[in-house]
Amino acid sequence: MHRIHRITLDDALPLLAAGRAKAEEIGVKQTLCVCDESANVIALHRLPGARLTGVDIAIAKAFTAAGHERATHLFNEPGGPALPGNEAFGISHMLPGKFAIFVGGFPLVYDGQIVGAVGISGGNGEQDKAVGAAMLAEFDALVAAGTH
Repeated sequence: MHRIHRITLDDALPLLAAGRAKAEEIGVKQTLCVCDESANVIALHRLPGARLTGVDIAIAKAFTAAGHERATHLFNEPGGPALPGNEAFGISHMLPGKFAIFVGGFPLVYDGQIVGAVGISGGNGEQDKAVGAAMLAEFDALVAAGTH
């Protein structure tokens, strides 16, 4: 038997709050998504004024990070698996609209397992990374505190 750890709504809400606080601090209207280990959306928050397209993009980023157990920007870096000639090239065509290979999706890891992921959309790459880092730091704090 394999024990599966899973992020819950109670875990996700503080992550959204941390992401929103960072987005507001840096002045970016973003959409934030938290999904579970199976890439199903648990919580989604579109900040006032965030782009309509951000919802689908944030979900795709979280889906990709959870499903492929890595940050989405790693797919498209030099030598990355989604580049022509590499193992994941063309995978975005297999999952149209669901697979994101640019900055803004980050897996949540607990006890060596992917328990979910976050997806951030609406800023440039550095802004999405900053908001993602705030959400990951909040997750790490929750784990360290043993509250979730």
